[in-house]
Amino acid sequence: MMIKTFFTKTILFALVAVLGLASLPVFSVSAAGLDDPTPPAQGQITNERLERVWARELRIYNRLGRVDQVIDRVQKLIDHAQANGKDVSAVQSALDAFEAAWKDAKPTYESTKGLVNSHQGFDDAGKVTDPAKALETVKAMRDKFQEIKTTMKGTGKALYEAIKAFREANPRPTQTPAP
Repeated sequence: MMIKTFFTKTILFALVAVLGLASLPVFSVSAAGLDDPTPPAQGQITNERLERVWARELRIYNRLGRVDQVIDRVQKLIDHAQANGKDVSAVQSALDAFEAAWKDAKPTYESTKGLVNSHQGFDDAGKVTDPAKALETVKAMRDKFQEIKTTMKGTGKALYEAIKAFREANPRPTQTPAP
């Protein structure tokens, strides 16, 4: 009985210690000193921010460039699942809608190639050379991406959800280890 009480108290103490540690702040905050540069005025965009946004837009552009390969890969997976007797009608329907929407959006994607190649306001390394032109380029890319998103009409999310539902309905068989 004494051992049980000892273990109970030890576990209770450990739990209190963990909760106490969890309540401690993880991040530190410091105020700007006299030698620190002043932050940009409200609404003003720094060169570093423009560079981060441009890098993000280039990543999105490159991902969109691989959509055709993704469509082919998903179609192969659907064909394989269908050959195994699985019901793939919902996933196939979602893929067909996605593919049709992508055909409509692809010309807009192709038109962004000019913005990427000219990269006005940025050098080849993605550093800002002219903040005004860089801001225009970033905004133009954002507008193109918004147009693509509007054209796609949520078919990417629908395809993702259809694949997710298919995987939940058809989980991969677990392999048992050989004796």
